[in-house]
Amino acid sequence: MQLTQYTDYSLRVLIYLGRHQEKLATITEIAEFYRISRNHLVKVVHHLGQCGYIETLRGKNGGIRLARGPQDIQLGQLVRDTEPNFNLAECFDKEKNRCVIVRDCKLQSVLHQAKHNFLATLNNYTLADVLA
Repeated sequence: MQLTQYTDYSLRVLIYLGRHQEKLATITEIAEFYRISRNHLVKVVHHLGQCGYIETLRGKNGGIRLARGPQDIQLGQLVRDTEPNFNLAECFDKEKNRCVIVRDCKLQSVLHQAKHNFLATLNNYTLADVLA
């Protein structure tokens, strides 16, 4: 399984904010630190704010910061909130599934279990665990 760039950037933003809790950060500052697109980060930060992971403060001295403590941000939930789907194979997408063996195939249940275990493992960790 590969996480999308969107989830990767979401994790990076939260890690950055977790490591700099003493101050407000800016999107430009984070983009420059990671050498990634500011435009992509604007979308990520907006979504993280909507989900309650960060808070944004507007104005001259504005910026962004974590809305909760790092110990309260579960990685599994973050991944669920930022990944558009978990279609590990074509048969996971009911609208686009064209697989001719889907009725007799046992692979789908194995992949569902693997996805469940992947997310369950992430649920054992918080942002605090990856800040060290």
